[in-house]
Amino acid sequence: PASSSAMPAPTSDDSALRAIVYSRGSLQLLDQRKLPHETTYLPANDHETCWTLIKEMAVRGAPAIAVSAALSVAVELHNAAAFPTAVAVRDFVVACMNHLYTSRPTAVNLGEACTRLKGTVESAAAVPGATAEHVKEAVITDAEAYQREDLASCLAIGENGAKALCDAVASRNGGTCPTQIRVMTICNTGALATAGHGTALGVVRTLHASGKLAKCVALETRPWLQGARLTAFELAHEGMPRTLIADSAAAFLMARGEVDACVVGADRIAQNGDTANKIGTYALAIAAKRHGVPFFVAAPTTTVDLNIASGKEIEIEERGSEELTHVRGTMVAASNVPTWNPVFDVTPSDLIEGIITDRGVGWNNGGVVDMKSLLSGTTSEAAGTPALVVPAGYRDLDEQGVKQYIAEHPRLASLMGKAPVESWTCHEVGDGNINFVYIVEAPGSHGVVVKQARPYVRCVGESWPLTLNRMRREASALREEFAVCPEHTPEVYVYDENMSVMAMQYLRPPHTIARKLLYTGSTPDFFGPHVAEFLAKTLFMTSRLASANDEAFRKLASENANTEMCALTEQVIFTEPYIVASNNRWTTPQLDADAAELREDVALHAGIAALKRKFVEANEALLHGDLHTGSFMLDLEHQTTYAIDPEFAFYGPMGFDIGAVISNLLICFFSQDGWEQVTGEDRSKSREFLLEAVKAVWDGFSSRFVELWKQREAERKAAGEAHVPASDAYMRKYMRELRADALGFSGAKMVRRIVGIAHNADLEEIQDADARAKCERRVLALGRRLVTNARDVVADDDENGVDALVAAASALRG
Repeated sequence: PASSSAMPAPTSDDSALRAIVYSRGSLQLLDQRKLPHETTYLPANDHETCWTLIKEMAVRGAPAIAVSAALSVAVELHNAAAFPTAVAVRDFVVACMNHLYTSRPTAVNLGEACTRLKGTVESAAAVPGATAEHVKEAVITDAEAYQREDLASCLAIGENGAKALCDAVASRNGGTCPTQIRVMTICNTGALATAGHGTALGVVRTLHASGKLAKCVALETRPWLQGARLTAFELAHEGMPRTLIADSAAAFLMARGEVDACVVGADRIAQNGDTANKIGTYALAIAAKRHGVPFFVAAPTTTVDLNIASGKEIEIEERGSEELTHVRGTMVAASNVPTWNPVFDVTPSDLIEGIITDRGVGWNNGGVVDMKSLLSGTTSEAAGTPALVVPAGYRDLDEQGVKQYIAEHPRLASLMGKAPVESWTCHEVGDGNINFVYIVEAPGSHGVVVKQARPYVRCVGESWPLTLNRMRREASALREEFAVCPEHTPEVYVYDENMSVMAMQYLRPPHTIARKLLYTGSTPDFFGPHVAEFLAKTLFMTSRLASANDEAFRKLASENANTEMCALTEQVIFTEPYIVASNNRWTTPQLDADAAELREDVALHAGIAALKRKFVEANEALLHGDLHTGSFMLDLEHQTTYAIDPEFAFYGPMGFDIGAVISNLLICFFSQDGWEQVTGEDRSKSREFLLEAVKAVWDGFSSRFVELWKQREAERKAAGEAHVPASDAYMRKYMRELRADALGFSGAKMVRRIVGIAHNADLEEIQDADARAKCERRVLALGRRLVTNARDVVADDDENGVDALVAAASALRG
């Protein structure tokens, strides 16, 4: 039996919220039957075992079932003996998927995953000359993509759903939504039911992250008690305000006026919006209708089955009587009583306000939610918001379209001088994964940069949707930074919300990205002081310390929540480097043992958990959010420095930005030995410069920050504000704590850049793997010390800035 091979939970503070732990050749599924009292992972390295775990409810939730099924076949293929032919692989995969489908036929996601992988294997096998290995790799790669797409889908559902719920509540409240809303849900639709974040509970997560959740009311969800065991567990784990109630208490709580909205998940959605979900959902929808509470369904588009016209065609699974008559093996019902135990019910679409998907919200129109129109992108205005979740008038810009766009905007056209449009040049230069960036120049002009966010991740395409709001956040962050530090921030000329376009100052050559200058040996003495000034001004002037009042600060922090980007940061910095994750990579085999140690280091896990909590909970100031040596452009001739690309901007802990810069300087420092070895150049001056730059950043930042703080204190006193002044002793204590935060986050960034998804060119470009690994091991060593206990590196009572950190880095070189 599957349970006989139970494994302990992966060593990560966040492991309890990971239903699926996958790496090539290995799949572990959280046994959700034992939650919340026991966290046990079961191996599912073949499709038969996965079938059993799905059937026996160890894994549940339509998206998680589908992802688990797909990955189980991928693992089995990876570990299998060689197949003789491509056709043999095809026949094996088709048989596996057909069998897996029988485990839970109501969940449409499972059918969608089975159909998809069968299509993948058949296409791969049909390629002339295809080998068995080629076909295996095609299936494994597609299964892994399916997992990534589900997580991206959940993040988009959270963003779309949070807005939909607030809009619906506002429409019932004279056009105004309360600052925080009370949301009711049934069953479990969170990270445990998906590849991460969740669907309906993902909406709740997003509301909480943006400060808009007053409380989540979880129904216990009989007979398996997924609400009591799983949803309440997730809510408590993340510190979200919560209340658990009996299923039968839902209507009475609504009658008391204590529920603002309901959001539930789905296992199958018909073309007309009829929705199959956990038994009890239909009754909840009826109660919501009676009490005027907006009722939403949240599910990925993969849950929609356009092959069925209505819920009457949905097959409803029924299970045995023991689930009703027994509790944990003990009979509680009278004997010889017939039972009826449907697992799901069907909620008619006329009770559903809207269906939230990763591609937008389908709104009720005349008692029907037209899912076919939503998925095809032809939803009418009468039926609600458009399926692609783009503003009216939005269009993708290409190079010709950018020139036309500038010509139509007088403010931008004026920047191009008097040169005719025909003489303008436009080049797309974006080298990132997210946005499109165009440089437009004209004879005799300074030119302009036009940046457009599209409703998906650039490097993936439309299969990974992403909110357009990120451009608004980036433009807003740049404007705030420019207002307080114009000498180090490019100017934003135009922000067009409908087009998700920002036009900004073009930093002409010889401006160059700092990273390559630094790791190739440049030593710009002005860089450290400029970064320190930028950090001090932008962090202090947007902090609560400088704010006119707490309410205004809280409003700004809420308005600038960057949920999707923060969720991505939490994943790649605070979680994945410390567990088995498909995104992770490192120099192998040289660092295999080092990576394994990270997954077993309990003290390190405690340190990263504390840093993650700080990242999530501390709204101290407006952060750039992704500040590193690749985020600065330098002009060595004129000695200018500009910070760019704050698309991850949000209100968070100040130490995160400071630590990000320090970590990148230290990574560059450690890389110099590798560059010295492969180029034969003497890099001693570079090493000395980089360590001095670390000190210049912290020393310059801390002194300037305190100077600004004292100026603000004097202004408050002169204005006669009712304010308790900050003493010198308190300021010193504050700065010591901020230093510890910065060093801890610096360590997290260092670890992430060695074993996580994204690496630094400083090290990555060193072609000699042994030389590179030697440098990377030193980065990891210091990073681990800082994450585990930064105060062990620089003591609280140390009055010498970060000198001890610099000494520790030097010592690691031996």
